[in-house]
Amino acid sequence: MIVDEAGRAAWAYLARVAEPPSAPVIDLVEALGVLDAAHAIRKRSVPSGHDAALLATESRADVDRSRADLDDAQRIGARLVTPDDDEWPGYALLSLATADTAARGGVPLALWVRGQMRLDDLTLASVALVGSRAASSYGEHVTATLASGLCSNGFAIVSGGAFGVDGVAHRAALGSAGQTVAVMACGIDRDYPAAHTQLLREIARVGAVISEYPPGTTAAKHRFLTRNRLVAALSGATVVVEAGRRSGAANTAAWARKLGRPLGAVPGPVTSATSVGCHRMIADQQAALVYDVDGVIALVRPEGNGDAPGGRGRPTDGLSDEQKRVHDAIPGRGAVTLAEIAVSSGLDLPAVRSALAALDVAGLVAADGGGWCLA
Repeated sequence: MIVDEAGRAAWAYLARVAEPPSAPVIDLVEALGVLDAAHAIRKRSVPSGHDAALLATESRADVDRSRADLDDAQRIGARLVTPDDDEWPGYALLSLATADTAARGGVPLALWVRGQMRLDDLTLASVALVGSRAASSYGEHVTATLASGLCSNGFAIVSGGAFGVDGVAHRAALGSAGQTVAVMACGIDRDYPAAHTQLLREIARVGAVISEYPPGTTAAKHRFLTRNRLVAALSGATVVVEAGRRSGAANTAAWARKLGRPLGAVPGPVTSATSVGCHRMIADQQAALVYDVDGVIALVRPEGNGDAPGGRGRPTDGLSDEQKRVHDAIPGRGAVTLAEIAVSSGLDLPAVRSALAALDVAGLVAADGGGWCLA
């Protein structure tokens, strides 16, 4: 659906006029349409039964920055995605409409998106990797291994753009030529934390930076807890790599359970304070124990694309050692040359050519110009 300029401005006005998420405003939009709902909020006159929308917008109704917000977003390569847009991930967000969302829950009214990745494409194959901001070297290693392996299998990595596990997950995805998404607890034009300014720019270049908060909105504790539901909702599964006794990662995990999303947790040293939360989730059977990429994929695709019992196996099962090494040397996205595959796999050129021929016949790789890519 094509949203005209007036409609886009109405969505932008409503996206700022109430603190997200606002069920009363969404209900009003569903009852009246976006243009009439925006007009009703401005005039402080709503149909009977929608008085809650007036209460939710009381302090901001007179402030209309819709045009300025859209211009600010455009200046940084961002856009406002609404339920009227074709890329709106309605199916993924449906769980937020049906879950018990008494506290900081509910469907977002709209989403500000910085980057070229379509939201509907994002939800086709994505995994959230979350964890402690004070990640241990063990946690950083496991995060990087999982993120790069998942990207090689075609999954996008979703996280929160923070220090620790989040940052490692994003960087590992970028380093693997994969796609990654950062869900923010501040305005789409704000890089938070500031030390991740360059990282967030790279994420936007190949993936997406997402927020339900309009430009200029500052980060706040309650907004981090609110955004965690989006991290869980936009992902096919959530994996907690490290989590303390009380942490934002544990909050994201709780949202994954509430939304019916698969949840995994990585075990750590029993002496590590940053693994206490993971051990508790596993012991209480709230999360599945995962330790490698196959285990995570089995969470997302229990029908057999991981190592889940009774699965039908992966397409690479049955390959020779050399064929597996060549297959693993080809990134999840983009093409590499014969020489690059040889360097990465440690095989000589004749062995690489022979393995590529077998992989091509099996439909696992394809020639792409002067290089090779995964099929």
